[in-house]
Amino acid sequence: MKYAFIEAHRPMWHLNVLCRMLKVSKQAYFCWRDGREPPRKSSDRALSVKIKAVHDAHRQVYGSPRIHRHLRTEGVRVGRKRVERLMREAGIRVLPKRRFVRTTDSDHDHPIAPNLLEQDFRASGPNQRWVTDITYIPTGEGWLYLAAIVDLFSRRVVGWAMDAHMDRTLVLRSLDMALRSRTPARGLIHHSDRGSQYASEDYRQALSAIGITASMSRRGNCYDNAVIESFWHSLKNELVHRQHFTSRAEATVLIFDYIESFYNRVRLHSSLGYMSPEAFEIVNAPAPQVAA
Repeated sequence: MKYAFIEAHRPMWHLNVLCRMLKVSKQAYFCWRDGREPPRKSSDRALSVKIKAVHDAHRQVYGSPRIHRHLRTEGVRVGRKRVERLMREAGIRVLPKRRFVRTTDSDHDHPIAPNLLEQDFRASGPNQRWVTDITYIPTGEGWLYLAAIVDLFSRRVVGWAMDAHMDRTLVLRSLDMALRSRTPARGLIHHSDRGSQYASEDYRQALSAIGITASMSRRGNCYDNAVIESFWHSLKNELVHRQHFTSRAEATVLIFDYIESFYNRVRLHSSLGYMSPEAFEIVNAPAPQVAA
C-alpha cells in the first residue's frame, strides 16, 4: 500500500519526501517497483534459517538470548530484538516449562551437618564447592533415580549415577565418579540436603576420608541448594518433559547424552556469561587435575 501510494503520487511530490513521509527507504521502493525482493527481507529469510538451525542443533531449548549470543560468537552481527522478532514470526519457541516435585527423607537419626554455604554459591576456582541432590525420572518401568554433583565454579556436572533404587549406594557411586574425574584438595565443601543417603554413616565416612567438609541445607528450604535445583529444572524441561521413556535403560542413555554431550560441553549458561561449563573452565581456570 505504501509503495503503491508513492508510485501514484510521484508526479506531484519528490521521491525523497514521499519515502520520508511514509518511513520507507528508496531502495525498498525500487525493489517493489522492479519486482525484486528487498535486501532486508532476503537477509531476514537467511537469518531465520540460521536461527532455526541453532535452535534445532541445541535441542530446541534455546530462547532468543542464547540464540543471539550463539550467533554473535559465530560472527553474525545481529541485534537481540531482531532475533526475537524473527523467532516470533517463524513460530520458533521453547516448550513451556513444567513444575516438578522433589521429596527428601529427612526423618532420620543421622547427624546433620551445618549449612556452610548460606546460599553463597560463588567459587573462585574448581573443586572448592560442590552441591549434590537426587531427583526422580518417570519411565514405563517405574522411577529412575538420578544423583548428581555440580561444581559451583563452572556449574559442571562432575559426578552422577542412576539406578532403580534410591539408597546410599546411589549417592556413593555419584561421589566416586566425581572423585575419579577430579582430585579436590582437602577442605572442599560438599553441600546437600538432609536426606538420609547423604547423612548416612557410609557417606559421611567417604567424605571424611578424603578431607571433604559436609554442609547441609535447612529443613525444607530448596533455596539453600538452588544451583542443583536449577540443574534439575533444565534437565526436566529440556529433556524429561519432552518425551516418554519406555524403559529405565532408554532414560539412562538419553540422560547420559544430555549431561555429557550437551549440558557440560555445549549448553550456554547465563550465569557463566553465556559459556558452557567446559569452555568456562578452559578460559577461567587451569585444567582440572585428573585422577591417575
